[in-house]
Amino acid sequence: MINELGHFALILAFLVAIVQMVVPLIGAQKRWPSWMAVAEPAAGAQFALTAVSFGALMWAFIVSDFSLRLVVLNSHSAKPMLYKISGTWGNHEGSMLLWVLIVTLFGAMAAWFGGNLPPTLRARVLAVQSAIAVAFFAFIIFTSNPFLRMATPPFDGQDLNPLLQDPGLAFHPPFLYLGYVGLSMAFSFAVAALIEGRVDAAWGRWVRPWTLAAWIFLTIGIALGSWWAYYELGWGGFWFWDPVENASFMPWLLAAALLHSAIVVEKRESLKSWTILLAILAFGFSLIGTFIVRSGLLTSVHAFANDPERGVFILAIMAFFMGGALILFSLRAGVMEAKGVFGIVSRESALIVNNVLLAVACFVVFVGTMWPLVAEMFFDRKLSVGPPFFNAAFTPFMVALGLILPIGSVLPWKRARLSRAIKPLRFAFVLALAVAGLAWTVQTGRSLLGPMGMFLGVWLIMGVIVELAQRTGRGGDRLGRLMRLPRADWGKAVAHAGLGVTMAGIAGLTAWTVDDIRVAQVDQPWTVGSYELTLNSVEEQQGPNYVSTMANLTLSRGGELVAEMTPEKRFYPVARMPTTEAAIDYNLARDVYVVIGDQQSNGGWTVRTYIKPLTNWIWIGCALMALGGLLSLSDRRFRVAAGARKAAAVPAE
Repeated sequence: MINELGHFALILAFLVAIVQMVVPLIGAQKRWPSWMAVAEPAAGAQFALTAVSFGALMWAFIVSDFSLRLVVLNSHSAKPMLYKISGTWGNHEGSMLLWVLIVTLFGAMAAWFGGNLPPTLRARVLAVQSAIAVAFFAFIIFTSNPFLRMATPPFDGQDLNPLLQDPGLAFHPPFLYLGYVGLSMAFSFAVAALIEGRVDAAWGRWVRPWTLAAWIFLTIGIALGSWWAYYELGWGGFWFWDPVENASFMPWLLAAALLHSAIVVEKRESLKSWTILLAILAFGFSLIGTFIVRSGLLTSVHAFANDPERGVFILAIMAFFMGGALILFSLRAGVMEAKGVFGIVSRESALIVNNVLLAVACFVVFVGTMWPLVAEMFFDRKLSVGPPFFNAAFTPFMVALGLILPIGSVLPWKRARLSRAIKPLRFAFVLALAVAGLAWTVQTGRSLLGPMGMFLGVWLIMGVIVELAQRTGRGGDRLGRLMRLPRADWGKAVAHAGLGVTMAGIAGLTAWTVDDIRVAQVDQPWTVGSYELTLNSVEEQQGPNYVSTMANLTLSRGGELVAEMTPEKRFYPVARMPTTEAAIDYNLARDVYVVIGDQQSNGGWTVRTYIKPLTNWIWIGCALMALGGLLSLSDRRFRVAAGARKAAAVPAE
């Protein structure tokens, strides 16, 4: 009964979405208040119905209802409860239902909290958002129905992919989808503004909180996925430039560019066309990511292996929304004339450079991700584009971005004298150079990557400190003035500092990792770097739905015990799939990372050990960036009448 209720609610939500897509749009065009007013209750009803449908599917996973085909294919009665719940979205159909649930959630939030928007713009935003929901409701109902039944329910299910049975992967997809799908609101605002024929400072202020929320969730989702890849896959890395990793990273880059570009629209009423284009492209790359994951054209450990027909459906959705938005963008170019004038040396120019670097970096990732597909389709060649290409092509743009951020932050608006503006940064630059020189001196190799990362990290963090010091002025009560700064300023400072911490962590891990692989005998110690490890025992253990080969090792340094470590190899009998569970001794300065392999003919065990400096700085920096976004999102001007235009203002036809 609950399954039928969920299926019915899904179809009813589809019908409500069609009404919300059509009626308010006509009402806004005709200036009919009653028709425009349909959008708000429809958005709430659409979200409620989708939530009922999603809740029904989740309940089927919780109670192991094997009358549903989806539960049979992705669950098992012996699976821990957390993974029964996460199994709801650990598959194609369930994840698409989560996708559309988040689309409707953002639409409902725009209806609930968009009272300050002009009625016509609000109606158009909600109509465009509902159009996106209509497309994906149709995709789910006609190609990916999660409520298909089994003619003869089996006694038990086939279990969830063991790689997904992990806390990091349980929470990673919801956060990632909140970011992916959240960018649909920026897209809806952009298309609604183009239809209305008005893009101004108030629009820039309205679109920023939605973009910021999506960027925050994307940051958290990407960080969780990276952390999971680090500790779960047993390879010791945090980023492999996998196509699905790239699919989430590209919208993140464009969302960051959009956030900075919207500032120029809000402050100076410039870069209107570019900001609208970024809003369209950011969501467009989210759709590209959805296509990559679900089309089956690109291979990835994260991808849903689905038939290409579903990929064609998503491709059609992407072509309709992206093509339609870009055509509308070209037709409305005349209404996006810039008003603000600024010099070559100014904060506006620095933000333009910031945008160019982020956009080109995104393009590099896109080319590297899609080139194997293009080569196979048009040149009949099988190619693999891996980390060497991305590291060489992508890194220079991030280095340039790190160099320019502190300078751009201290430049005044409109026009500036560069020598005068950067004068306060002299101490920060000298300190960053000193730290880089120290890193160069103490490292055992002569790689430039580590010192460069240390320089950028210190440069960004010290740049934040210098900017905050400038904002407090001179004289007494500087601490009081610092505490009274707007939360948006604190958010920017924390986010930029977080980027610096992440850059330093990535450079440290990449440049200074020490690794060792050997066949270890029980009770025979060995040395890796300054640490001594001893394999004490290897035993078989029974888990809730797996069998584990668990090793016990002792990690010591200078004769003193540091940690007891228990790396595992797990085998899931139902899925007939092994996984590697690394043992990690975490530390702010370094991680000691140990992986147990197979037993060898001489009775020993293959053991791989890594010493990874500054690894945790990567995720600390990501957490700081997300915290900075949250601080900015809580700023008063985003909570109270966010730049509402006068009620009497009538958009240009």
